Amino acid sequence: MSSAQQTGTSAQIFASIRASVLLPLIEQIDRKSGKADVLLALHGLLRSQLDDPYAMVPMNRYVAIFEDAASIVGDPMIGALLGTLFKPSDIGPIGVLFSISGTIRTGFERLAKYVNTVQSGTNSGIFQEDGNLVWSYRLDDPRLWPRRQDSEFTLAASCQLVRACFARGWRPVEVHFEHRSPRDPTTLQRIFRAPLKFGESANRIVVSAEDARRVYRQEQPDLAAVLERHIADLSGKLLQSVSTVDHVRSLIGIYLGHKPITLVGLSQELSLSPRTLQRRLSEQGTSLRDLMREYRQSILALQKQSGAVRMKELAQVLGYADETVLWRARKHWGNTP
Repeated sequence: MSSAQQTGTSAQIFASIRASVLLPLIEQIDRKSGKADVLLALHGLLRSQLDDPYAMVPMNRYVAIFEDAASIVGDPMIGALLGTLFKPSDIGPIGVLFSISGTIRTGFERLAKYVNTVQSGTNSGIFQEDGNLVWSYRLDDPRLWPRRQDSEFTLAASCQLVRACFARGWRPVEVHFEHRSPRDPTTLQRIFRAPLKFGESANRIVVSAEDARRVYRQEQPDLAAVLERHIADLSGKLLQSVSTVDHVRSLIGIYLGHKPITLVGLSQELSLSPRTLQRRLSEQGTSLRDLMREYRQSILALQKQSGAVRMKELAQVLGYADETVLWRARKHWGNTP
């Protein structure tokens, strides 16, 4: 029996995640193989996108990058191991809010409530079962599969948050994974220090009732209120925090290869008229066509570093109907730098 479920979900059509979440992974790949830029390019992304705290990337690309990274570095446990290095500051004010929570239960309640300021297309919630607290995490889109690395990273990072903010020696009652058991789960057992279950309907961390309700600190209500207000306003800060050009570049990164990118469509995203958007881009010395070309050329240049490139897949990544259209576009680019 379960009760008191609280969830955070998003109804956005295109599930996405903050690009900066990839930074620890990219740093790890750089250290082990030096192929981070090539990996990003293969999935239609640029390293510069990761430096923008408001930039978003499509969830399907994020999940695929994580899976490919495990192959590139030759470590199927890379997601879980990266999770053990997670810090509250890695998810900004949400992590800080988690860290000042008086109880583990309050921390997970807030994580579930605000997870969609970091990523959309996610179902995260808490409920009680057999007296214990259960925190659940699952990507909504069943087509995003395999996604073992994201699941193991998220659960390991969540356990690390509890250990860093409440009790270093804390152990969950159980940990559930939606994917099947790896051939050797020894590393996961060492990380979580709890019984593991695989092939479940969602990824979950079970917290004992005693641990969930234990008071670790007295909260500062004023500080919590300020952080919650800031988190609630985060999505609205993007327009005020970056230039029109930067925002358009971010939207190109989100939608390229997934939906048509037009002046009308982008102007609706930015709550501007098409004429106003065109004028602002012109004032900054560019246009939507120029930005699209620059982005595609950057991705193409990085992909060439990987050697053989399948033109059909590349055309899809770059948002072209097929390789013939891509060939014509490259011919039109000429020697443009």
